[in-house]
Formats: sequence, structure tokens, C-alpha cells
Amino acid sequence: MATPIYRTHAGIDSAAFDEGLRQHMLRVFNYMGLGLVITGIVAFVVGTTPALYVPIFSTPLKWVVMLAPLAFVFFFSFRIHAISAATAQMLFWAFCAVMGLSMASIFLVFTGQSIVRVFFITAAMFGATALWGYTTKRDLSQFGSLLMMGLIGIIIASLVNIFLASDALQFAVSVIGVIVFTGLTAYDTQNIKAQYAESFGEESNQKLAVFGALSLYLNFINLFQMLLSLLGQREE
Repeated sequence: MATPIYRTHAGIDSAAFDEGLRQHMLRVFNYMGLGLVITGIVAFVVGTTPALYVPIFSTPLKWVVMLAPLAFVFFFSFRIHAISAATAQMLFWAFCAVMGLSMASIFLVFTGQSIVRVFFITAAMFGATALWGYTTKRDLSQFGSLLMMGLIGIIIASLVNIFLASDALQFAVSVIGVIVFTGLTAYDTQNIKAQYAESFGEESNQKLAVFGALSLYLNFINLFQMLLSLLGQREE
């Protein structure tokens, strides 16, 4: 039997709570959408400008660019409660720009047409899944552990495949990745609603919006990369 996924605070009118939740979710998706725009612009400019991508991807600097987004994620995870909402938002924009640098290499590997096609496929899948996660009455928290185990498995397999360069393993990782990040999109969307119900104050809600946007942003980016690996057309 489904259990309630959020509750209102004592003394808060239900209609006022629903309106506050709607505004909160709108803020989350606005942050996420703007973050994707920043990432896309940086990736396109760097990936199509030899004077920019050659010094990065033909030198050891590429490892710094590839690992920098991970450092941002760890910082967010451990310091989100200690920084202000304004700082969290500024770091999020910086993270999106760094992610754009990291993703610029896709323009060297895949055709522009296939990148655009896969982006819209990703957007459709993400949008439908997020909508379901927002509206469903089913408690998705029971799938959290399973999804996290799948995520850890994907990370380990991806690291191993850096050295193996196995097409079969990459295909398996991409297929499983699509399933995992689709599930995480619904799970995180519902979790953002629950976090809003448990939060107190505008400052707290602003930080939750940034962190929620980061979670959904990462799901979108990873889903896009997995689908691009499966459906993308490589440059000749």
C-alpha cells in the first residue's frame, strides 16, 4: 500500500503548501535548465574551436578537465549545509561550465546531427520520467538502495573499461545506465518534494533547490551520455 511521500507543517494551509511546492519545483527545473544551457554552450564552443580543444584534449590537462566535475560533486555533497544559498548557486553555475569543458570531446567523436537528435530523445525521456516521479503516489524510496547499487556498478565498470576498451562492456554499461538514470530521475524528483516538506525557511529552500537541480542535472547528463553511446553516429 502506498505511503504518503510528504506532509505539510503544522499551521500551514494545504493550498499554500501546494503553491509553495509548485514554486520550489519550478525553481529547481529552472536552475537545471539554465545549467544545461551553460554546459551546452561551453561544450559547443570548446568542442568546435581547435584553438581551445587541442591544448586541452591533446595534453594531460584533459584528465584535470575530466575529473574536475567530480570534485565539485563531492564538495556539494559534504558542504551544502555549511555554505550560503548564494554561494551554492554560484558554485552550481561554475560546475555546469566545467562540465561543459569535460563534455566538449563529444563534438570530436559524434556528428552534430546525432548529438542534437539524442539530446531531444533524452529530453523526452527525462521529462516523462520526472513528471511521473512528481505525480505518482507510489513510494519510490524502496528502490533507492537498488538504484545506488546500480550506479556504483556503472562507475566501477566504466573505470575498468578505460583500461579494457571493450565495446561489449561499454554497450552493457550504457544499457544498464539508461535504466538506472531513468529510475534515478523519478526517484530524485519525488525526493525533492519530500525534502521541501521537511525544510524550514527560505534560505534552506534555496539551497535545496540548487542541490535538487544538481541531482536532476546529473541524471540528465548521464542519461544523455548513455544514449549517445548507444544511438550516436560517430564521425568518419
